[in-house]
Amino acid sequence: MQTFLWGALPYIAAAILVTGLVWRYRYDKFGWTTRSSESYERRILNIASPMFHYGLLFVLAGHLMGLFVPSSWTYALGLHEHGYNLLSLFAGTAAGVLAVVGILMLIYRRRTTPAVFLATTRNDKLMYLVLLTAIVMGLVAKLTHAGLAKGYDYRATIAPWARSLFLLQPKTGLMAQAPIPFQIHAVIGMLLFALLPFTRLVHMFSAPIHYLFRPYIVYRSRDPHGLSEAPVRRGWERIGS
Repeated sequence: MQTFLWGALPYIAAAILVTGLVWRYRYDKFGWTTRSSESYERRILNIASPMFHYGLLFVLAGHLMGLFVPSSWTYALGLHEHGYNLLSLFAGTAAGVLAVVGILMLIYRRRTTPAVFLATTRNDKLMYLVLLTAIVMGLVAKLTHAGLAKGYDYRATIAPWARSLFLLQPKTGLMAQAPIPFQIHAVIGMLLFALLPFTRLVHMFSAPIHYLFRPYIVYRSRDPHGLSEAPVRRGWERIGS
């Protein structure tokens, strides 16, 4: 089980993610969308959507920093373990809570707005459930193994395991040493990655990068004096010479 969870499951999830994205792009381009429901309800959406997106963005940034930035690099910048622990505790918790509140508001909106509820699929319900569970489990793992003086140093076990996956030499023993809540959080996270291509979350891979390289679009205002247009004449106009 240790070999499967920490040595095989990450690659299975990555394979499903890549294969699913290719399949979705080739055979479901018109479905590669968030299926926006803004036209049905905007009041709650204008509050919940920014909370969810910013919270999730900060959560992802924290994971990338924690898993792929070695502690020696942060030490070199003057951020020692105590300071990093406090940053991870307060900033990570704030980001997680922001994302959870945003998701709960979006779920409330979908359940209480008839038109939005009718447009909600089983796929959407599964996506919300897995995403919410992943973030909540991350908060539980963090808060149950953290303190102001010292917290669980996941950069000594989980982070090296995550980096070893990219070297195709997974150190499964390191992840097996992590507390159970962190292990559950990691498994749910991998399942979420495998689910991404088949949900509305696929739009996160649609960043408009091509906008940076497209030609300029020139907008010209209408001549206020009407010099660029022929004057309007009354009656019939002649055709031909």
